[in-house]
Amino acid sequence: MELSLRASLHEPNVPITSVCFPESGYVSMVAHMEDGEAAEVGLVGLEGLVGLPVLLGDSHSDLEAMVQCPGVALSMGADAFRAALEADPALRTLLLRYALVHHEQVARMAACNGRHHTDERLARWLLMAHDRVEGDVLPMTHEILSMLLGVRRAGITVAAGQFQKAGFIRYEKGRITVTDRPGLESIACACYGIQRGAYARLLGAPGSIRPRQCR
Repeated sequence: MELSLRASLHEPNVPITSVCFPESGYVSMVAHMEDGEAAEVGLVGLEGLVGLPVLLGDSHSDLEAMVQCPGVALSMGADAFRAALEADPALRTLLLRYALVHHEQVARMAACNGRHHTDERLARWLLMAHDRVEGDVLPMTHEILSMLLGVRRAGITVAAGQFQKAGFIRYEKGRITVTDRPGLESIACACYGIQRGAYARLLGAPGSIRPRQCR
């Protein structure tokens, strides 16, 4: 299936009828608040699947799965997925390990967003997104970044401006190009490395996933 920019793969409190495994692009797990605000609480790319509640025995989520970078994914009906889990214990074990990786990512992001400065958090997010694309271009606006990180747009504008001045990124309308990854790594908080370490520990692979270039 095609992953179209800003498409919703599942919505809050609506039955999840299928799961998907991104092969390129990435998907934000977004929590919506009563006042209309929203914030990202997780990021899924080639390393994972969208539809974790089905794996864990539920059919609903209070989160929205929103495509942030277009790509392609493999899709499987929820009932067929449940049957595959019953038929193949090794598949269930592997996906439960991924579920734990994703849980640790969500927990770490919550702590990071509550304690670290905007520039550290922005660098961490850009690195996470960069891990999930082959090229260096991320389709992203300051407005969307402010929503994803739960900060005011002005804070994103200041931090992104500092990164661009330092030569870490190049920002054009609707897209951010990573031009100096080591520079971003020097700014990012330790949360980024901790998340990559969890991926390596639980799934036996490096945290950097580089699929086909994001379109």
